[in-house]
Amino acid sequence: MTRTSTPSFSDFADHYGCTIYPTRVRKPKDKAKVENGVLLVERWILARLRHHTFFHLSELNQKIFELRDRLNSRSFQKISGSRKERFLQFEQPTLHSLPVTPYEYLRIMMATVPPDYHVIWKAFHIT
Repeated sequence: MTRTSTPSFSDFADHYGCTIYPTRVRKPKDKAKVENGVLLVERWILARLRHHTFFHLSELNQKIFELRDRLNSRSFQKISGSRKERFLQFEQPTLHSLPVTPYEYLRIMMATVPPDYHVIWKAFHIT
């Protein structure tokens, strides 16, 4: 798999059997498709939910799922098909099952033992 600047991120990719392709420094065009996808979701889903009040998370999730399905079923403007059709045709066949055990985050720290022999252990809680 691809080696990244952080060993933990590389271990994460190895655990889930995926490859990390970081974008190049100072190359904003590398991120254009992802940024456009985020913008589309903001306009299609978040903007439509802005003036609604939900009293349960399940209500909000149901509305998001409906809007997501409508967005993914919309036909493309310049090419044939929809996002859902493209996913089913090209991406879904290549997907694999998740590992049985979830990834366990490992944090490696270098420390120098001070003169009073006190070493801080588990001082950081990461959620």
